[in-house]
Amino acid sequence: MNWRRYFWPVIGIAAVIFSLLLLWHELRGISLDDVWDGIAAIPARDWILAALCSVVAYASLAGYDHIALLHIGKKVSWLFVTLCSFTTYALSHNIGGSVFSGAVIRYRAYGTRGLTGQDVGVLVAICWITFVLSTILASGLVLVFEPEILDRFSGIAHHGLSEAAGIVMLLLVAAYIFGSWLHLRPLKIASFQLHYPALPIVARQLLIGPIELLAATAIIFFALPVAHNPGYFVVLGVFLVSFSIAQISHAPGGLGVFEVVFLAGLSDMDPVGVLAALLVFRLFYLIIPLLLGLGIVLFFERSQFSRSES
Repeated sequence: MNWRRYFWPVIGIAAVIFSLLLLWHELRGISLDDVWDGIAAIPARDWILAALCSVVAYASLAGYDHIALLHIGKKVSWLFVTLCSFTTYALSHNIGGSVFSGAVIRYRAYGTRGLTGQDVGVLVAICWITFVLSTILASGLVLVFEPEILDRFSGIAHHGLSEAAGIVMLLLVAAYIFGSWLHLRPLKIASFQLHYPALPIVARQLLIGPIELLAATAIIFFALPVAHNPGYFVVLGVFLVSFSIAQISHAPGGLGVFEVVFLAGLSDMDPVGVLAALLVFRLFYLIIPLLLGLGIVLFFERSQFSRSES
């Protein structure tokens, strides 16, 4: 048996179990009634703002696919791309291993629109690069302007190191832009080729990508209680750390991992209020999109089946 096929799923499940144990230890004094009270305490205005931010986040994710298709020079209808992107991220965010699970979903969908396997491979690569580039850019800005953000996780002050790391990240983004300006040669892996994005594509990546991260963070920010709220920029930093670790863990939906790290980053806030905000985030960013995405998949497969029958 190919053990590598099961390695990352096992790692992801182990991360979930370990994180849930840590989460239970952290919240053992909190009852379900406390959590419900925390959710009920969120004003209706903030519920609406959080919901709108989730729409902006997924609209930005659709921009990832539009940017990638523009890069490879393929034209697909705006509605199809938007629905495909929404479904891809709605499912992959919950399944885990978003690059690989997203590639399978995109291959199935875009294959019906004439894209080859290599086209889909380039599309997935560009979407992944857009996400990584945006994360590096946002993280670099946070570390430069809020260098104490890492203190929330380590408990040790190392502002100089944080600022240096932030500057390095911003220099990496600048190097990426410079590479586009130089028109570097394409990356070749066997028959697969990945051409360096042109400057107009890079500009779109640096605009659309950060908007998605800002909007996703805002879902939590609006749901957080006002008391001891450190401000949006700090919440953004905590979100970037939490979301990145959850992605690396390969835990399905980052379950447990995301919550443990986020609670550690906002340890000076009421854990009930933080947990309530995280549940709102899961509702708007994961659960509702998952249900809608499954509906889109069923509709798509049914239409494909009817087309093949006719």
